Amino acid sequence: MPPKIRILIADDSVTVRRLLNDTLAADPDLEICDIARDGQEAVAKFPIVKPDVVLLDVEMPVMDGIEAVVAIRKLDPRVPIIMFSSLTMKGGQATLDALTFGANDYVTKPTQSHNLQDAIGHIRRELIPKIKQFGQRSLFARTASTRSATNTIRLQRGAVGTQSSEVPIPGLSMLSMSAERFDVIAVGVSTGGPNALAEMLKPLSRDFAIPILIAQHMPALFTSLLAERLSQVSSLKVREATDGTILEPGQVWVAPGDQHLVVEKQGFRSILRLNREQLENSCRPSVDVLFRSVASAYRERALAIVLTGMGCDGKKGCELIRQNGGKVIAQDEATSVIWGMPGAVTKAGLANCVLPLPEISKQLSRLQQPGRMMATAGH
Repeated sequence: MPPKIRILIADDSVTVRRLLNDTLAADPDLEICDIARDGQEAVAKFPIVKPDVVLLDVEMPVMDGIEAVVAIRKLDPRVPIIMFSSLTMKGGQATLDALTFGANDYVTKPTQSHNLQDAIGHIRRELIPKIKQFGQRSLFARTASTRSATNTIRLQRGAVGTQSSEVPIPGLSMLSMSAERFDVIAVGVSTGGPNALAEMLKPLSRDFAIPILIAQHMPALFTSLLAERLSQVSSLKVREATDGTILEPGQVWVAPGDQHLVVEKQGFRSILRLNREQLENSCRPSVDVLFRSVASAYRERALAIVLTGMGCDGKKGCELIRQNGGKVIAQDEATSVIWGMPGAVTKAGLANCVLPLPEISKQLSRLQQPGRMMATAGH
């Protein structure tokens, strides 16, 4: 039997602890290694139980989730930490703080309107896939460490011919980015997005003139808080998109949670439109929806950037961007929290170049005015 992903849960609610324990433990790939009632208890138990994934409530007595993240990061800088937060203004702000201080991702708690079966379904759809995605890394590290220790013992006992079962992953070659002119930058991002967006936007100067449109997988309320947070760390004004806005140079717009963001051409003007049409890739806002509209409206003057995130949202949109003459940058695996979305684009051969996040910022910093050319990124 393959080893299970071991989870440490911390939540001050007895009801939530029972719901999480019963739902997660029912999955054959998961195991609850311990449960804590607050952050302090979770931090105390962490070095003893050595979990593969830590699941933290945001608002807890004694020590809240943010303080627990900071404390656990001092003990282990790599263990995946997922925040399980309430969909409230206070919960949203605290969740973004937790992500800033080192949490890997978050999932919103079921609302009070959910019955038991809806709550279980929410956890199975939203939380368990993220636990498995992050947990596989920890599981691989744990089993690799065990194999290494076992092989060392065998060698000490005179065993020969031991081999590592790890399969080498070939490196990705840098794709060449030809010098081009861009009138819009469309960004798709999910898991790890708040910190990645902050790092990408922070170096851009106040006179950066190319409008930027962002589709970040987040629920309503969280996206407005994200826009405020990005405005605080960037010289640019970042706002949550509103329907009917005329797109102007130097603007940065974030798609609202639970709404698709598209661009509509009206003569020489570009108009932002929002809709609640069906989910795409189980997402709304969807990166594919944004990228499709950008490909149609801007054709060869469009630059798409796909940052860290689970899944493959954005891949089909990048196909259209490329077909219409635009260009695509994908974040590299080393600097991605999850290399799902940029990895899908890269593996499909749709990325003109694959860059570390700091290099993406440097490339954008060279685009100070509409029509300026992107420096060649090939190596």
